[in-house]
Amino acid sequence: MTDMALIHDDTRARRNVIVLTAAQAFLGAQMPMLFVVGGLAGQTLASNVCFATLPISLIVLGSMLAANPLSWFMQRAGRQAGFVLGAAAGAIGAAIGAYGLYLASFPVFLLGSLITGIYMSAHGFYRFAAADTASDAFRPKAISYVMAGGLASAIIGPQLVKVTSQAMIIPFMGTYLAVVGVNLVGALLFLFLDIPKPPVPSEDAPKGRSRWELITTPRIMVAVICAMVSYALMNLVMTSTPLAVVGCGFDEGNAADIVTGHVLAMYVPSFFTGHLIARFGVEKVVGAGLFILAAAGAVALQGVEIGNFFIALILLGVGWNFGFIGATTMLAGAHEAHERGRMQGLNDLLVFGGVTLASLASGGLMNCSGGDAQTGWMSVNLAMIPFLALAGGALIWLLLRPKDA
Repeated sequence: MTDMALIHDDTRARRNVIVLTAAQAFLGAQMPMLFVVGGLAGQTLASNVCFATLPISLIVLGSMLAANPLSWFMQRAGRQAGFVLGAAAGAIGAAIGAYGLYLASFPVFLLGSLITGIYMSAHGFYRFAAADTASDAFRPKAISYVMAGGLASAIIGPQLVKVTSQAMIIPFMGTYLAVVGVNLVGALLFLFLDIPKPPVPSEDAPKGRSRWELITTPRIMVAVICAMVSYALMNLVMTSTPLAVVGCGFDEGNAADIVTGHVLAMYVPSFFTGHLIARFGVEKVVGAGLFILAAAGAVALQGVEIGNFFIALILLGVGWNFGFIGATTMLAGAHEAHERGRMQGLNDLLVFGGVTLASLASGGLMNCSGGDAQTGWMSVNLAMIPFLALAGGALIWLLLRPKDA
């Protein structure tokens, strides 16, 4: 059977979706693990509590810096090689993080976080890889199903934190060593991935649009803005959540349970997000995601009871799912195959650049904008307003453009 036939009937695409969904579930468990303990560990190591979330910020910064090189590497060496490289970086970063905890050295701990960002960047390409061999009809479902793998990671990750965070004399060191094991075992999944390497372009092959031409294409520009805002605001609030929960009188177990609920809400909708996009259109689903993100902020501003945290973080997860999967689907259909490496790397550079700024702002807003945890938590949620207005305005502008523009 030819490659074209495989692509047409989605046989290869469905197999790859299974592999990528498993990777999202198992390897992806390290992300909620690191987001639960990163700020708490940083708070014990940093000389200034305003820098407590800096380890999480450096994970995202590492992801941003790795996005273009990884995209270039996968365009030439293939997805399989890129994903194995990402898992290796995840293991190395976690090992350095554990060593930083052993030394009680904040700089060493931060170095490990920066290297871990290479895994986070590779993890972000799972959704694009799902679309590589999928037909136009199957593409939104393929992306959605792979994202649904995060449902298992939402359970595995925080529960591993409960088991490992205080398992050793040095708090949180056990969690980082567990992350090393997750990466070493999870990398074996990519042996079963079947995505052909992109062909080497011939001299007369189309070069595609420049990065500037791509990013100024209205549909691509709006997709990138909505992806940036959805991901950055989710990160802004989630990064502060463990600090806010513990600061408002609850314990680490409560924080882990709330993050579990949040990550479940991020991925459970993925079972039907693709179907909603196919039925109602991608713009309406993205718009719904932005509205739900706004609702999350509204609930959080109502108080700091445990129920407020749970409901706000669940809404935050659902809003991220609709906004981010919708924006990814919009982007995947707006560029050609030979533009893939250029556009996907640029997209993740911009998205994770926004997420880096959000995670940096999160610690400052949470710990340094008022006299207590409640005031900091209010500041974090109020900061969502202008960015939701930006993304909503961009989406409305796109919808109001003439269809033949």
